[in-house]
Order: sequence, then structure tokens, then C-alpha cells
Amino acid sequence: MKIHLALSLASASLWHRRKVLALVCLTLTLSVTLLLGIQYLRTEVKQSFTSTISDTDLIIGARSGQLNLLMYTVFHIGDATNNIRWSTFQDLEQDTRIDWLIPISLGDSYNGFRVVGTDKGFAEHFRFGRGQPLNLAGGQWFDGIFDVVLGAGVARTLNHGLGDKIILSHGGGRTSFSNHKDTPFTVTGILEATGTPVDQAVYISLQGMEAIHVGWESGVAIPGRTLTPEKAQNRDFTPKTITAVFAGLDRKILTFRVQRDLNQYAGEPLSAILPGVALSELWRLMSQFEQALLGITGFVVVTSLIGLIAVLLTLQTQRAHEIAILRATGASPGLIASLYLIECLALALVACVISLALGALAISMFGPWLLTNYGIQLQLRPLTFEEWSLLISVPLAALLVALIPAFSAWRQSRSQGFGSPGGT
Repeated sequence: MKIHLALSLASASLWHRRKVLALVCLTLTLSVTLLLGIQYLRTEVKQSFTSTISDTDLIIGARSGQLNLLMYTVFHIGDATNNIRWSTFQDLEQDTRIDWLIPISLGDSYNGFRVVGTDKGFAEHFRFGRGQPLNLAGGQWFDGIFDVVLGAGVARTLNHGLGDKIILSHGGGRTSFSNHKDTPFTVTGILEATGTPVDQAVYISLQGMEAIHVGWESGVAIPGRTLTPEKAQNRDFTPKTITAVFAGLDRKILTFRVQRDLNQYAGEPLSAILPGVALSELWRLMSQFEQALLGITGFVVVTSLIGLIAVLLTLQTQRAHEIAILRATGASPGLIASLYLIECLALALVACVISLALGALAISMFGPWLLTNYGIQLQLRPLTFEEWSLLISVPLAALLVALIPAFSAWRQSRSQGFGSPGGT
């Protein structure tokens, strides 16, 4: 009976002060939405990081640190310390423990986007997410020497379509004055969006990568020695070097043994890394930043709760007459104090529910836009344990901070008589 009475009185009190408390609830809702959004975003970004490349057991390149090798091969950030010989790749092809290989050749760019020289094995074996294959939104994978396939982000940003002619640039900078103008490429395919760095790259054949560098020395084209598409026909463009290799093993149990053998390869200094391990190390380095961001957001929620206390304490002076009436009708100091607890808890619960609705609406509306424009994949999913913990902590914190105005009301009601406000 007392609980029902307290809930009824608290509801009436909240409705009577709905205009002022609505602003407090709005502030708290925005704070909780920010807190939950940051946690949701960091979880999704982490998942996006770890799913950038999947089902690839080893990444093999010139001797280097594993993060450097991961960054320039998978995320297209930075440059290789050195190349590896084509003969080394051929030796890897003879290794019966390795099921498939994807050669990667880097070094050029197109309007700031990385150009990746590879073969058809990239389309056949490369996986992202949970083993998802690459799919073409239109056209076909490159077949000729001067065919090019564009990532979804490149095609969208530069407004390219099938059949367009593009001219690649020498070097990896965003702005280049050395262009392969004698050997234009034709867009034969455009990949579907993946939400990974694949979207931000341009893909050509290894032969095409070799052909555009014929007649170039020290990054400069020698007049009269460069090729044209006509001169390139029926010539051998077997590469002398490549940048790195993605490898997949049928028997996963052999992964560490193959990695050890490649790190001790006698032909040239190599580094073989496990993508999952390297991604975990990368995320560990970023964890301090994300924890700081989450901490700042948590402080915003605490500030909103402090604002809620300030409002309730301010309103308390206006509720003196109300408290006197309740005391006169037999309400105990404990019942009066419980009203503040119930009101704070109700505001926090309403803020949490609205925050969930706002978050779901924002993801539904902006998820496809983020994937299309920024390659960030956000999807509606059930909340994780950490996200539920953060959400539940808000009403608990509201109950905790509500003890301040509740204690003040309890003390005031004990000292208050049954007459007019302020009486003894």
C-alpha cells in the first residue's frame, strides 16, 4: 500500500513539474545517448578492425615489424621497407603446406587512393568480415593488362563508372606530378562496399603494374622509353619483385610451423605475421585513447546527474508547502524522502529508454550513409554485456545521487510541524 501510494504521489509530482523536469530529462537523455553511442561505436569499430581481413593465415613481406607489415598491406598506410623477389613467391607456390597465395604489389596511387597490383587470386581467396567474399557491383574482374577494378569508395568519391579511362600516378602521395599518362587504364569492374580499406583502393594486374613502369628510372619517365598500350601487346611482364603475399593454409595446425620457417627463410629476410595477432596488438595500442574517450563521456553523464540534483534541491524550497500537507495527512519522513528517489529513478529510466530508441533510429538512418561515404559499417544488433552494464549504471547512479535531496527532504520533514510550512 505504501509503495503504491509513493508511486502515485511521485507520478503526480513529476507531472506537475513536467516542464522543468523535461529539460533535465532531455539533458540526461543526450548524455546517456552519447555514452551508449561511444561504447557502441568503439565495439563496432573494433569488430570492423578485426574483420578487415579474415581467413588469411599469414601475411608475408620483407623483414619488418608486424604492425608496419599489417598497416601497409591491409590498411594501405605507410610504405614497405623493401620488396621480396618473385623467385621467393615461386618458392612459396611450391610449398605443399600452403593452400593458396595472393601476391600484392604496391607503390603507385590514383588521386590519393592506393593502387594494388595483384592477380585473380585476390577476388577468389580474399575474405573480410565473417568470411565474406568480395563481390562486384558491376562489370568484371580485370582480364587485360590495362584493366582496372575500383573499390566502392573510389568509384563513389571520383564518380567513376564502367568504361571510364583513368591515369595512374607514380608514388603513393595524394598529389603527384609523375603520371603514367602513356598507359591509361579502363575501368572494367567496381566492387561492392565492404566497410574495409578494400573500398579505398584501385586494383590492377601484376602485369599492368610492371608495364606502366617500363622506361622509368628513379621515379622519372625516360622520354621515348615508356610503353603505350599498343607496344605492350605480346610482351612478357612477369614481375621481378612484389611487395607482400597473403597466404592461406588448409591445415591450420601448421600455421606456426610455416611462420617459423618463413621467418628463417634462407633466400632473403622475410617476416611472416598472423593477421589476428597483429590486429590485436594494434587495437591494444588504441585502447588507451578509446578508454579516455569513454571516460570523458561518462563524466558528461555525471555532470547531467549533478544538474539533476541541483534542480531537485532548487525545487525543494518550492515544495515546503507540499511536504507540510503530506506530513499533516500522516505521511512519514521516509515516504517523503522516497519520493525523490522514485522521481530520480523514473527520470533516469525514461532517459535510458529514449536513448535506446534514439540510438536505434540513428543507426537505421545513418548506417548505410556511413558505410557508403566513410566505410564504417554499423548495424543494429543486441547490446553486449558491457553496453547493458553501462546502461544499467545510469539508473543506479541516479539513485545514488538522489540520496542527497532525499536526505535533505527527510531532515526537513522531521523538523516540520503539522501546521503551516516552517512550523514546529
